[in-house]
Amino acid sequence: MQEMTLLSREPLCFGLAGEIDAGNCDEFYGEVLKSYRSGDLVFECAKLEFIDSTMLGTLVKLRKTVAEQGGSLILRHLQPRLKKLFVICALDKVMEIEE
Repeated sequence: MQEMTLLSREPLCFGLAGEIDAGNCDEFYGEVLKSYRSGDLVFECAKLEFIDSTMLGTLVKLRKTVAEQGGSLILRHLQPRLKKLFVICALDKVMEIEE
């Protein structure tokens, strides 16, 4: 998946870019689950330009999986308009968002 690049395995960190939406969200979810075992899951989002409600739901599912393994889902460097979406949906209360 060209919108996602593995940056590190410990902690598991993916770089996200472009658009992740209903058209490629299932592939995104599958790729993440293939690599995730336990601990924190980090997404570097500086190059992420767009997500839709399908992606929001997928991140919530991933957050639940990660929490069950004792880890945190961390979003780094969200663009302001994307961060605003997480705040509006109150997802900033359940996911760690780092500058």
